[in-house]
Amino acid sequence: MQQSLQKYAIFADMIKSKYTQRAPKSADVHLDFGDKVRAKKNLGQHFLTDLSIAERIADTVKEYCQGEQAIPCLEIGPGMGVLTQFLIEKGYNLKVVELDGESVSYLRLHYPATLEHRIIEADFLKLDLASDDVFGKQPFCLIGNYPYNISSQIFFKVIDYRDQIPCCSGMIQKEVAERMAAKPGSKAYGILSVLVQVWYDIEYCFTVGNHVFNPPPKVQSAVIRMVRNDVKQLPCEEKDLRTLVKSAFGMRRKTLRNCLRTLIHSWQPEQADAILAEPFFDKRAEQVSVQEFIELTVRLRASARSGESRE
Repeated sequence: MQQSLQKYAIFADMIKSKYTQRAPKSADVHLDFGDKVRAKKNLGQHFLTDLSIAERIADTVKEYCQGEQAIPCLEIGPGMGVLTQFLIEKGYNLKVVELDGESVSYLRLHYPATLEHRIIEADFLKLDLASDDVFGKQPFCLIGNYPYNISSQIFFKVIDYRDQIPCCSGMIQKEVAERMAAKPGSKAYGILSVLVQVWYDIEYCFTVGNHVFNPPPKVQSAVIRMVRNDVKQLPCEEKDLRTLVKSAFGMRRKTLRNCLRTLIHSWQPEQADAILAEPFFDKRAEQVSVQEFIELTVRLRASARSGESRE
């Protein structure tokens, strides 16, 4: 009997040792392996494990979130707090929004003082960013290791709250980052490039390999920074600009003449043929600058609306 108990004790020690060993320093987030949050595929979770990269991301909003005129900071999807700990360390006025209940429980357990009453358990895409749950009507920075499956939706929401968000930065899929920062004439230049660059200057900060995540994604990542530009108001309706841009890139290999034919006939039924005959429409959408898209929208819709008013 005693011999059996000794064997059981040895076995128990082995199991305990296996699950309480420390992670490598680059993945150390103040917990044992048995205390990790499970990454959920449906939430697009890939937890960053490299602390040096996390700190570099935190520094991308430093000029806005530190100093006498510092503004608050909202982190999306903090997970186990790898980025969060540096935002706290740097003294940012921080709130975090997290949909995953397991991550929320982890954060409350491991950051009980610093994140008390600062965790918003909600879906960011459904959150009213001007509510008192966030920072009311005051400006704030947005930051995060963004879920790749909703990153574009996040940035379109940022555009909707552009007057409150002077800076947005974080980690996204490398391909999306390249599209956001792309200039006219490049293959990456597209709908997202134009609609984001209307309101923000985009900086592609650095590339991140997939080996610094758990679980590792199948793609490379990149850190970008969006800084609000000087455009306060468009000379056209934003919904018209979006319609035009989406139509122009509907068939990337086709000319604007082919892509916009239906739209221009709808907006300018009497002048459509004359407009489409102009040399400008020999271009493809990827050759048209943000400003040219705005000017084209102004021209087409202003004339159309003047015709409507005469009727």
